[in-house]
Amino acid sequence: MAAIEAPTLASEVIAHIGSFEVRNTLLMAWIAMAVLFVVSFLTWRTKYKEIPGRFQTFMEMIVEGFFDFWDSIIDDREQTRKIYPLVTSIFIFLVVANWMGILPGVGSILVRVHTDGHTSMIPLLRSMNADVNMTLAFALMSIIATQVFGIAALGVAPYMGKFLIAPWKDPIGCFVGLLEIVAEFAKIISFTFRLFGNIFAGEVLIVVISFLVPYIAPIPFLGLEIFVGFIQALVFSMLTAVFIKMATMMHGGHEEGHEMAHA
Repeated sequence: MAAIEAPTLASEVIAHIGSFEVRNTLLMAWIAMAVLFVVSFLTWRTKYKEIPGRFQTFMEMIVEGFFDFWDSIIDDREQTRKIYPLVTSIFIFLVVANWMGILPGVGSILVRVHTDGHTSMIPLLRSMNADVNMTLAFALMSIIATQVFGIAALGVAPYMGKFLIAPWKDPIGCFVGLLEIVAEFAKIISFTFRLFGNIFAGEVLIVVISFLVPYIAPIPFLGLEIFVGFIQALVFSMLTAVFIKMATMMHGGHEEGHEMAHA
């Protein structure tokens, strides 16, 4: 019996553009972007008619539904308008990429690659978020956006005052501020490995189940991966919204937002 070839932790290089490495997870990201571009183009072609057709009606339902959802979290309509493009884009891109990762051919279509005098067969496509570099990029984008929104809402000095407090004035506040700085970096690690871990674990699970009991047994697990892909995209974007809400609050509201994030 052949051995199970589980997905590798690192994504594989399938081609080079000059010195730039094209990896199978990056190729999947490009395909996901192309899909979203096509949908956006078709939406633009509707010209936003006063009497919408079915497609325009469906897209308007999605847009309005997301806005109402984020507004229920932010509880500030003006602030919701500012963060809506960011958090909605994160959710849609992540969920599309996650769901595309379980399409037929992803992980099973192999290409022959020559590296260092050796020839190997590697997957042409892999789920985008099975690469920790991808999830790290999203985590950095989320945390940097949080700081930008916080500074824009409160100003540089008041916002930095949440983290940098003179120890001779308030020793406990100084210690709490240092913990807040550590927490900001911890968010990057948490965001990165939560998304990566769930998607990569799903890849391994599907491979193992398909090897042990092919054809029929993997179907329920594919349904599970659809659910997990949706939940992970929702959690990532929702936490981004919550952290932005916390960042735009003053010290008193900051504690309330912190409790909300742990609820």
